Amino acid sequence: MRVKNILFPLGLLFLFLLKTSAQISPGDLSKSHSSLDGVSNCTKCHSLNNKVTRDKCLDCHKEIKALIVAKKGYHASSEVLGKECSSCHNDHHGREFKMVRLNKKLFNHKLTGFTLTGKHAKLECNSCHKAEFIKDPDFKKKASTYMGLNQNCLSCHDDYHQGKLSSKCASCHNFDSFKNATGFDHSKTRFPLLGKHKNVDCLKCHKTETVNGKVEQNFKGLKFGNCNECHQDVHENKLGKNCKQCHSEESFYFNKNMKAFNHDKTNFKLVGKHKQVDCNSCHKKKLTTAFKHNRCTDCHTDYHKGDFKVNGKSPDCDECHTLDGFALSTYSLEKHNKKFVLDGAHEATLCQACHKKPSGLTFKNMGKNCIDCHKNIHKGYIEEKFMPNNDCSACHNTKNWTSVKFDHNRTNYKLEGKHAEATCDKCHYGKNEKGQRTQQFAGISQECSSCHKDSHVGQFAVNGKTDCAKCHGFDNWESTKFDHMNSRFALDGAHQTVACDECHKPEMNTLGKYVKYKFNDISCASCHK
Repeated sequence: MRVKNILFPLGLLFLFLLKTSAQISPGDLSKSHSSLDGVSNCTKCHSLNNKVTRDKCLDCHKEIKALIVAKKGYHASSEVLGKECSSCHNDHHGREFKMVRLNKKLFNHKLTGFTLTGKHAKLECNSCHKAEFIKDPDFKKKASTYMGLNQNCLSCHDDYHQGKLSSKCASCHNFDSFKNATGFDHSKTRFPLLGKHKNVDCLKCHKTETVNGKVEQNFKGLKFGNCNECHQDVHENKLGKNCKQCHSEESFYFNKNMKAFNHDKTNFKLVGKHKQVDCNSCHKKKLTTAFKHNRCTDCHTDYHKGDFKVNGKSPDCDECHTLDGFALSTYSLEKHNKKFVLDGAHEATLCQACHKKPSGLTFKNMGKNCIDCHKNIHKGYIEEKFMPNNDCSACHNTKNWTSVKFDHNRTNYKLEGKHAEATCDKCHYGKNEKGQRTQQFAGISQECSSCHKDSHVGQFAVNGKTDCAKCHGFDNWESTKFDHMNSRFALDGAHQTVACDECHKPEMNTLGKYVKYKFNDISCASCHK
């Protein structure tokens, strides 16, 4: 009995050990954790309930703990902070298992405290995350890590300027292109950039040179006491070295500060648009070369190509134009009226609206009839007797095209009452099946139903036609002509005081809603019980 009592618990212990032996190590640890192999090391990562806690991980990974405490880096971001390390990094999957696995396409680098912008956003991860860029020895000794990089530009990039300029590269450059030093403020130097100098490429002035075996730009020691330190004197010192007496940084050809060369001292005073012309536009050879300038055509070609020639000779341009601009013509309305009277809307029309051709303006062979400029939109729709010789003025005037005056009594349909107030398009214009605007002047039916809808749905039709004029006039729609005493049912007695709609009530048929006026049965019993 005593032996049984001893063997039974020993058997249970043996079975327990067999059961748990397989659970002591579910698999080999990764290379980075291989030093923790063995049952005696389990509690270095696992608690007694077999849980891997965040605190135990950080006891070993002190460099990560330091960043979390300093609230820096990815592990201190809102996406990671507070999570158990094992939720992202678990082990016992074999020696070659990678505990750090990133989806490079989905990873939000902004959470690390360094947002990738410009060229950085296009780089592969291993372009930056490599041992040679890591300065911190705690991170540098690790075989593979994404940590330990410095955000200073020179921790990854060579100092192109070799210590001659600030180490804060971002004060001049951006992440899109190193060559475009858009952030540099040249106004804080001894040579502020003005006018055209602002648009000059840096390399134009700051030439490259080789220093210590490396090519760099020269930013110090440049001479800028005089313009010819950088620019060639095109006048070969004939006008002195003070370029600013004629030129400015805004433009070599024009000095907006009014200190330019005084052309009034020559025998050709610059007026109007001539003040804005580049010197080289006129002085095509040398600036001091004399040339003929008595007439406009000595420099300018005849834009009108001889349209105004009289006896083979063209008048000079200044007879119609000024030096303030070619588009501004001094050709007066009085002169124009001697050839073609401009009135109404014609008076406000631009010259080029009429005097036009594919190659430019024309003034030859201009017609005087409406159809010489305007298309007759009524051609084929209005009879010749109403519009002789396609003359639009038979109905329209030049002041307002929509103001039409036409004596409709000349037709076989006199306009009376409301018809006289209607505009032409109410009767003569419409739309076809495609929604296109159509017009019709000849052959229009004079039947009321051709324009107006029969609201009585044919109650008063005789042989298929309804004569609206029996009851209605043209002044309004009220039935001013209808006399109930002349109908089949003469009103007398109490019937005279009954409202119309007491008898004539609205009904519906296939044509729609209407008021019934004609009754087959007019006996008393048809209305009264």
